[in-house]
Amino acid sequence: MKPDWLWFGQVAMATVVNVAYAFALGSALYGAWLEKDGRSPVAPAYAASLRAQRSLRTAAIVFVIALAMWLLYESASISGERLPAAFDVVPTVLTQTHVGLAWSVAFGGALVLLVSAFAAPGAVRDGVLWLALIVTALGRAALGHAADAGFASAALGIHTLHILSTSAWSGIVVAGGLVVLPALGASTARGILIRTSTQVSNVAMFAVGLVLATSVFNAVRGSGGSVSALTGSSWGHVLLIKTALVVLALAMGAYNRIVVMPLLRRAASTAAARRFVNVIHLEAIVMIGVLALAAVLAHTAPGSVMQG
Repeated sequence: MKPDWLWFGQVAMATVVNVAYAFALGSALYGAWLEKDGRSPVAPAYAASLRAQRSLRTAAIVFVIALAMWLLYESASISGERLPAAFDVVPTVLTQTHVGLAWSVAFGGALVLLVSAFAAPGAVRDGVLWLALIVTALGRAALGHAADAGFASAALGIHTLHILSTSAWSGIVVAGGLVVLPALGASTARGILIRTSTQVSNVAMFAVGLVLATSVFNAVRGSGGSVSALTGSSWGHVLLIKTALVVLALAMGAYNRIVVMPLLRRAASTAAARRFVNVIHLEAIVMIGVLALAAVLAHTAPGSVMQG
């Protein structure tokens, strides 16, 4: 780990990339779930559907900008140049390094995502949007440590799946807790909130299963199977803190699913609805921390490397 200004800049941009991508994926899911119920301006779900659409567009814009800024910081890191001078190095990085190739894939997907976010809803638009999200995840995975095993490797495929599943879980939490679900607080939207909460919980459960499986693979690969790589390296320390936050987020999600959701279905009360949204709001804050620590891990040498 190099805790200098350049490293902090890289991590900051990577954090924004992670959060923006999660927001985009989560907002796309909410947009699909609420599309039919939110078409009419007088529909109870209209405000929530509109928020999901705006969240997707905003996230796509931020995502593209953050990716561009990340490349500038990465070019400065590779060349050893100061940040302003790194502009001259960017073409070389793009054409002569694996980072440039991977970034081009991710950025190309991000641009398609941006265009799709502003296109009129429809089957073709939705298909292109989800394809862009997948391609972008592949490019982002290739920017990380998984690319060390090669572009056509199981490690890269598993890390791509890890990014998609992590972003799906965190995305429905952050986009829902901070933007979309509060707009379903009215009693007239209670049925939609109940149905959406079930969709959120089911997708989260599936995504969490993939997150845990791929996380174990990445942890074993990064540590080389050595416990000392976890306890004796900065990479390991960050991973342990990230794991603790994931466990906390899992506990919050389990509380919502086991305690709050049955109450919401049974009573459909305002108190239960608020509790469900409030728990997701708190979980969203935790998930942003997880995404930030993921950015730190991506810019820290794995424990197995540090120990030789």
